[in-house]
Amino acid sequence: MAAYDDRDGWIWMDGKLVPWREANVHVLTHALHYASSVFEGERCYNGKIFKGVEHSMRLRKSAELLDMEIPYSVQEIEAAKYEMLKANGWTDAYVRAIAFRGAGDEMGVSAVGNPVRLVIAGWEWGAYYGDAKMKGAKLDISKWRRPDPATIPSAAKAAGLYMICTMSKHAAQANGCSDALMMDYRGYVAEATGANIFFVKDGEVHTPLPDCFLNGITRQTVIGLLKEKGLTVHERHIMPTELADFEQCWLTGTAAEVTPVGQIGGFTFEVGAIARDIAETYERHVRA
Repeated sequence: MAAYDDRDGWIWMDGKLVPWREANVHVLTHALHYASSVFEGERCYNGKIFKGVEHSMRLRKSAELLDMEIPYSVQEIEAAKYEMLKANGWTDAYVRAIAFRGAGDEMGVSAVGNPVRLVIAGWEWGAYYGDAKMKGAKLDISKWRRPDPATIPSAAKAAGLYMICTMSKHAAQANGCSDALMMDYRGYVAEATGANIFFVKDGEVHTPLPDCFLNGITRQTVIGLLKEKGLTVHERHIMPTELADFEQCWLTGTAAEVTPVGQIGGFTFEVGAIARDIAETYERHVRA
């Protein structure tokens, strides 16, 4: 694929479609300097964006948590997504919506007068972890932790909160891994750099309590599917020492979908029946 700034196609920007290569912003855009931006990652299956409205609602909520007001309603954001998809001729694609403080009269930390802009792009994107759905992804353990929610708006999908995720994933890839598992500020198991995590022990499912990181839309969907199957799901604090006791593991996220995990650091997991079944169930669910 060509670089992301050099492709054919259309990107929706502030109310209109713009040719891909012309979808640019000024270097003094506030978000570039102060991380005043929030975003969503979504997938379109068979012409329908999965949980699109929920994603648009979260985008607006994330902006509010960063003291920004997106000048478009949920309905207008939804219409813009489908306008972008139609212009590019896609029925199966990844959708990226991003709202940010643009360039304006202010260039300090405070920029309440600067306009809040909205951009919606997309691209065709296969499996986020390659062939990991068959053999299980390999994860490193990050030295960086998810921060105390007293220091960040942890319920926001804010671009600035992904800085430590990028560093963690770079370090993991340098060690031959696909991703990294992060602990939270207390030392509990939290999440991977862009996905929530689940474990299986004795036929029951355990997943970290999202009290300091994003409660993913895919995470919530998978919990619902597991409960429909009659499986017990424990949302709780998980200590790193417990990794040795878990038999199966998987990641969930819009990009990751449901991806089994085969190894985290020195701990190994089987790509077992529950992991395979929930991955297949989720695949059917999003395309129903």
